[in-house]
Amino acid sequence: MQVSNPLSETDLADAWAQLHDQAHNGNALQTNSHRLAFADPEFMFRRETRGIRMQLELLKPDLTQQEHGIENTIVVYGSARFVDPEQAAAQLEEAQASGDAQCIAQAQQAVRNAQRYDQARQFARIVATDSLKQSPQERLYICTGGGPGIMEAANRGAHDVGVPNIGMNIALPHEQNGNRFITPELSFKFHYFALRKMHFMMRAKALVAFPGGFGTLDELFEVLTLVQTHKTQSVPVILFGSEFWKKLINFDLLIEEGTISAKNLELFHYTDDPAEAWALIKKYNETGAYM
Repeated sequence: MQVSNPLSETDLADAWAQLHDQAHNGNALQTNSHRLAFADPEFMFRRETRGIRMQLELLKPDLTQQEHGIENTIVVYGSARFVDPEQAAAQLEEAQASGDAQCIAQAQQAVRNAQRYDQARQFARIVATDSLKQSPQERLYICTGGGPGIMEAANRGAHDVGVPNIGMNIALPHEQNGNRFITPELSFKFHYFALRKMHFMMRAKALVAFPGGFGTLDELFEVLTLVQTHKTQSVPVILFGSEFWKKLINFDLLIEEGTISAKNLELFHYTDDPAEAWALIKKYNETGAYM
C-alpha cells in the first residue's frame, strides 16, 4: 500500500530541528523505548551520544564530496559583515539622504570594505576559471564557511563561471543560512566548530584569509598552528590585505619575545592582488616556496 503523503527530506529536517528544540528546552517526549535508536531524538541528543553525532558530522560532508569527485580545495576565510559594492553604494546614498553623520560614516566604511568583497570574488573567479583547464582529479574548488560577506563573495566568484563550490555553514543562535551562490548539493551545515574546521583542512591545498573578526582569526591561527607543528601537510597561507594584517598582528614582536622563530614567518605570505594570490599558491604548490 502506497503512502499518500510521504515525508520529504525538508519535512524530516524541520521535524528533527523541532525535536532538537524540544529536547533542549526541557520539553521531553514521552518515553518510548521501542523506538529505533537512530530514530529516537531523545536518545540522539543525549550527552553520551555526542561522539556519534560528531562522527556523522565528519562523515556526511566527506562522503558527499567524494561522490562529486572533490579532492582539492582552496579555502577562503574572511568577515561575514562586508557587503558587495552595489549594496554598499546604496547604503551610502541612503545615509547621505538622511544627513545622519554616524550613518554616513558607517556607510563610507561599508564602501571601503566592499573593495575586499570584490577582490575575494575576483580571486575565486580566477581560481575557478584556471581550474577548469585541469583534469577532473586535479581541479581546485573554492570552499568557504558558507555565510555572507567575504564567504559569499568567494562562492559567488566560482558561481560566476559556472564552477561548483562548497559552503560549510555553522548553526548559530541567530540562524545563519548558506549564501545563495553555493552549489546546493555542496552546502553543508555543522553544529560543531571543531568538525567544520577539520573539514576546511581535509582537502585544502591553500588557505586565503581576508580581513575578518574573531572567527577569521580563530580559523587562521588554527591552520598556522597545525602547519607549524607538522600536524598537517604544509599548505600556502595567504594573508590578503597586507596593511590590515600587519597592523593587526605584530609577528615581529613574537619573534622578539621568543614565542615563535623567525622561520615561522615563512608559513604565510601577504598580498593585495587577487591574481598575485593565485600565482603565489601555484608557485608554492609546485616548489614548496612562495617565490
